[in-house]
Amino acid sequence: MHYKHPITTAALTATLLAVSPVSATGPGNATAHIVVADASDPVNTPAAAITAPATTDSLVARILDRVDRLYRSSTSHSRFEMLIVNPNWERRLVMEIWTRGMNETFIRIEAPKKDAGIATLRRGAEMWNFFPKIDKIMKVPPSMMMGSWMGSDFSNDDLVKESTLIDDYVARPAAAPEGAPPDRHYLELLPKEHTATVWGRILLAVRDDDLLPVAETYFDEKGRAMRRIDFSEVRDFGGRLMPATMKLVPLHKEGHSTVIRYLEAHFDLELEVDTFGLRNLRKRR
Repeated sequence: MHYKHPITTAALTATLLAVSPVSATGPGNATAHIVVADASDPVNTPAAAITAPATTDSLVARILDRVDRLYRSSTSHSRFEMLIVNPNWERRLVMEIWTRGMNETFIRIEAPKKDAGIATLRRGAEMWNFFPKIDKIMKVPPSMMMGSWMGSDFSNDDLVKESTLIDDYVARPAAAPEGAPPDRHYLELLPKEHTATVWGRILLAVRDDDLLPVAETYFDEKGRAMRRIDFSEVRDFGGRLMPATMKLVPLHKEGHSTVIRYLEAHFDLELEVDTFGLRNLRKRR
């Protein structure tokens, strides 16, 4: 068994490096061509650039790094809205999110008014929530990282990216599902032994022209598809092309879905020194 917690996720997918078909010359030795523009900036590598040979292993590592970093950079500041839908009600949230690297995240809700000021901070493996109505900071235990964030279908881990594909999953090229569109590349992700997850595997689909993410499908350990994230509305955010909208549908809960839509996003900017400090949780903006 791979899991320790009731629910877990992989990080939201991102722009990938363009690849040519891999030669089946044996595990770890197959050769491919990857698009390389600036090896120090895997996210902003353009779709048309110099090609260079690479092993399957190095190619997959680059893809996973891109997957983990699309909505992040050295620093980032974004605004997005979240629409939570179930058979009984709908709820819309607007929030700001700041990130630094892969290990620090700060989220503050702006709207609706009754939820304004609720904040989430993650530093490394630690996470806290602040609830202004009761003026209390509460630390989130590791067992709750995979639980629902603000009643949505996204988990705490989804929102703050406590897990990363490159550290927690082994990836390999996968065959297209029956009836799938022809203009797709697929990767199968299998959890490593140390990964706390209920997912038996994740199937990642990207467009073959620019390799932007299209969908992630999550399967349980019995091979049943349990949830799907669809990516759409590709937009340019400050020179970075990425899907502005993500829709998560739990396939075992009819009528449930959560949509995240980025309104603006800025990368590689200078942030206030106390952005990821506990005192910032209580700050009013």
